[in-house]
Amino acid sequence: MELLLLLVAAVALAYFAVPLWAWFVALALFLLGCGASFLWFVLLGLLASVFLHKPTRAKLITQNLFHFIEKKGLLPKISDTEKTALRAGDVWVEGELFSGKPDFEKIFANPYPKLSQEEQDFIDNEVNEVCAMTSDWEVFESRDLPKEVWKYIKEKKFFGMIIPKEQGGLGFSAYGHSCVIEKLASHSQVLAITVMVPNSLGPAELLLHYGTDTQKEYCLPRLADGREIPCFALTEPEAGSDAGSIQSEGVVFKDEDGEVKIRLNFEKRYITLSAIATVIGLAFVLKDPENILGKGKERGITCALVDAKSKGVDQTRRHDPLNVPFVNAPLVGKDVIIGIDDVIGAEPGLGKGWRMLMESLAVGRGISLPSTSTGGSKLATYVASTYAVVRYQFGLSIAKFEGIAEVLGRLGASTYMLDAAKTFTLGAINAGEKPAVANAIMKYQSTEMFRKNVMDAMDIQGGAAISRGPRNLLAHAYFGAPVAITVEGANIMTRTLIMFGQGMIRCHSYAYAQIEALEAGDVKAFDGLLFSHIGHVILNKARVLVLSVTRGYAHVSISKGKARRYEQKLAWASAMFAYLSDVSLGLMGVSLKRRESVSGRFADVLAQMYFITASLKRYEQEGSKEGDAALLEVAVEEAFGKIDVAFRGILKNLMPGAVGLPFRLLGYISRLNPMGKTIKDSALHSIARILSEDDMIRERVCGNIYMGKRPMQLLEATHKMQAVKSILEKEKNDERLIEGEKNELKEARALQHEIITVDAFRHDDYFKRTGLGA
Repeated sequence: MELLLLLVAAVALAYFAVPLWAWFVALALFLLGCGASFLWFVLLGLLASVFLHKPTRAKLITQNLFHFIEKKGLLPKISDTEKTALRAGDVWVEGELFSGKPDFEKIFANPYPKLSQEEQDFIDNEVNEVCAMTSDWEVFESRDLPKEVWKYIKEKKFFGMIIPKEQGGLGFSAYGHSCVIEKLASHSQVLAITVMVPNSLGPAELLLHYGTDTQKEYCLPRLADGREIPCFALTEPEAGSDAGSIQSEGVVFKDEDGEVKIRLNFEKRYITLSAIATVIGLAFVLKDPENILGKGKERGITCALVDAKSKGVDQTRRHDPLNVPFVNAPLVGKDVIIGIDDVIGAEPGLGKGWRMLMESLAVGRGISLPSTSTGGSKLATYVASTYAVVRYQFGLSIAKFEGIAEVLGRLGASTYMLDAAKTFTLGAINAGEKPAVANAIMKYQSTEMFRKNVMDAMDIQGGAAISRGPRNLLAHAYFGAPVAITVEGANIMTRTLIMFGQGMIRCHSYAYAQIEALEAGDVKAFDGLLFSHIGHVILNKARVLVLSVTRGYAHVSISKGKARRYEQKLAWASAMFAYLSDVSLGLMGVSLKRRESVSGRFADVLAQMYFITASLKRYEQEGSKEGDAALLEVAVEEAFGKIDVAFRGILKNLMPGAVGLPFRLLGYISRLNPMGKTIKDSALHSIARILSEDDMIRERVCGNIYMGKRPMQLLEATHKMQAVKSILEKEKNDERLIEGEKNELKEARALQHEIITVDAFRHDDYFKRTGLGA
């Protein structure tokens, strides 16, 4: 009985994170209650004097451990380039989720962004106008945007959304910029990508943060109004996701006039806008073999602006990324000469390129691709939900088929969650945060969700989705999905190396600080961090035990209504994630980053926790409007199901042999106590019903898409088919229809026929389109 009481007391002390001295007091009381001998109290006093007196503890325990780590070579080796990547950006909500005890009051206090009136007016006017000017079908046929569209986007400063007004741009917030890209993507991915790239990582972004005043004053206004078309050349044949392996080089030399110059030789690929760019942002390795600048022969990665008209620049080729005709091309330079002032930041910017890249990429991943993915997902949900009403099979709207409703329900919930995560992240960026890990999660998760969403929508449309032509709204988005998956770091690398591998060190409460203390030889700092870390592990172990036994109910939630239960389970997931992360780090040490299958599963858990958090924030912010409860339930429960699968995979594969047996057993036990639950068919069917029948709910889920001719036809046909439901029922029952009903039914069927009609081409037109002739 005494042992059980001791165990309960220990769990309680750990769960409530009491200080170390309280443990000794509790143990003394326990010994007193057990009638222990005086010797036990002496021993307890000696232990207390060592562990509670920090100088003594550091000398007797920590210093010896410190020397052992040094002697055995257990100190993780982190290169300068890795340190720069780790320090890029900020730790935001990810740090709370990593902690095992997230502060939800702090998390939900984060701002939720809104468009300014100026941004909304731009979307309602200029964005709608440029969409109306652009036929996505004709863009694919002609392999380019129309000349008048190019002219319009330059004149209206679409390329200068991130450039401040005082430097000639629009000065939009991150959220405003995102919503523009989102709407463009719902109409034409080529148009969206063309506008997106100059507002992402590139000359404007780098100049804003690192350029000299002279560079800003000259370049930014020209970039804003389209006098200059930018590209940024980073990726190479030998340096894709590993930007640190750049082979392109610049060599410092003196020309005939004695001026210091840089001779560039580079081979880049997959560079968007490079074939038409007038100014090239270039990343290269700078070398100074004669030490002309007096700061060493190897200066490191540097970023510079290169005039595309410079001798030696080759822009003559194009890539064809899955037939999506945005400008994407290789870029080669041979003996291209630039001056020191062409380096971003001029001479002080020499060798600072890696930091520039890491900091800029850390932000960009949270804006560009999540925006295009959300716009595409909203379009897919809109098309699927309206088409399902109009399309009839066996005398019944396919929206009424449970199989269709299941897919449509999943699609609606996914889009709701994706939009929530995009908005939540942009709120942080608007507020000046640079959440590096959250942005990596957004890049990975949004593009993967979009790929699944567009495929679900195409399944609902069937043959109409795979027949290309002006009527097809989904095929081109489908072609573009793998492109988004690949750019800004292939998703496999993003998942296994950045989201958890980098996030584990960057977001952990103690890990990186401990490494820095070890490197600095600071025993005192290491001592404090070490014992805090031990307490952190004990706390999370206790939280895992208590929250698992109570299925999360022990967590005191600040959320209300339906969200309350989800917050409790999220707290449970966070504790499990934090505890297993520390266990994995303790067992595998630095080799954890090579165990990519394991770290990838941790990344999956972190991503799902982040998206659940964003969904709860949206639910709290927008209120429990009609239909939101079902959308939240399906989205969140599916995410918890994915967390269950990832945790079981971690436990089963954490360690081989006998060492891993306890973890494998825990994995089997977790099957009996899952965090997620089976999604009810009724919840999926409810979402399908509201999306297909309620314009207001469909608008909330699919808002900010461009309502061109075809989307408007879909909406009109949906309304017409809903209006004649009773007439169709009378017809089905062979009841007589009056003249007005006949006319109404005729109009509805004409619209229905237009919607379900699939494009077909005459033989000669079909072969002309291929360039093969008749």
